[in-house]
Amino acid sequence: MTGPELKQLRKDLSDALGKQLSAADMARLCGLAPGAGADTIRRWEVSGPSGPAGKLLAILAMASDRYPILDNFNVFDRFNIPEAERPARREEFREKMRNEIRERLE
Repeated sequence: MTGPELKQLRKDLSDALGKQLSAADMARLCGLAPGAGADTIRRWEVSGPSGPAGKLLAILAMASDRYPILDNFNVFDRFNIPEAERPARREEFREKMRNEIRERLE
């Protein structure tokens, strides 16, 4: 994930949650220390996140409809899920991801 992609992710997650996310909110999502974490996010919005934070953000990105559901999480396209149910199940999954983000921000 590049810096501009991280900036876009913050906007996309804000849209998905219906709430503007600050750099401090993004730092909380990544498990960064309060205070300095917001500065780290601002640096990452230029250079891109490092280490496990990038992987975590890719997972949290699935809360937005603008990002694909990663293969490891995509259980909706299996043969045992009727095609008619797949869109509703995907939306349910995205809503669970949004709730996970909301819980992390509390």
